[in-house]
Amino acid sequence: MTTALITGATAGIGRAFAHELARTGHDLVLVARDQARLHHVATELSATYGIRCEVLPADLARHTDVDHVANRLNRGGDEAVDLLINNAGFGLTTSFLRSQIADEERQLAVLVHAVLVLSHAAGRAMTTRGRGQIINVSSVAAFTTMGTYSACKAWVSTFSQAMAIELRGTGVGVTALCPGYTHTEFHQRMGETMSGLPELMWLDADYLVRAALADARAGRVMSTPGRVYKAVEVVTGVMPRSVVRGISGLLVGGRRRMRRRGRERGRGRG
Repeated sequence: MTTALITGATAGIGRAFAHELARTGHDLVLVARDQARLHHVATELSATYGIRCEVLPADLARHTDVDHVANRLNRGGDEAVDLLINNAGFGLTTSFLRSQIADEERQLAVLVHAVLVLSHAAGRAMTTRGRGQIINVSSVAAFTTMGTYSACKAWVSTFSQAMAIELRGTGVGVTALCPGYTHTEFHQRMGETMSGLPELMWLDADYLVRAALADARAGRVMSTPGRVYKAVEVVTGVMPRSVVRGISGLLVGGRRRMRRRGRERGRGRG
């Protein structure tokens, strides 16, 4: 039986990964900030699927906590981690110059620094054993230029591809998962109202996870589930960057209008 370590494992895509991997017989190490929620999810998964579930509370914006998780990835023998899923993340609703720099630094720490450190630890441990898989959750935002979230996710995608090249022939694979809009609590937690987005643009989290795991097993370095988002990846890859910037600007404007309408509807209900 193999073991998977999942960051951001108690909600959204991370929780969907946890359920799918537990269903298919993986033992789990669950990483998240909320210790009570971690224990609740671990108890649920163990009872439902009969797997071993370890909890590891950590705030990945704190370097000491990241190092704690990295130390767990360094273990071998029966405690070895065969699959790392770097999923933890969040987004900011304000533009860069309107954000507090502390919030921007926290986003950078979780989306970039934690992925760097944990991939380094897992990559070294896995190459020593000659097997393993790393899935780094990026985003279709990486194909655009929509603020610092896009910049962080573009780093994740480029980093994952570079690491996949370095690990070629070692038995260790790396896949960057690029989700589009997915039915989770991600946008709700950000305070965003996405009711104006067509259903065509939404993905199911369970479908997304199964597609990502299948792509990883097939050795694909980039995984972009959903026909709409596969098309976005292809089209933005051949467009002049000036056009991508122009489209990104329109999308940012559209999201601001959706937020504004959501706030107005909220005031109307009050």
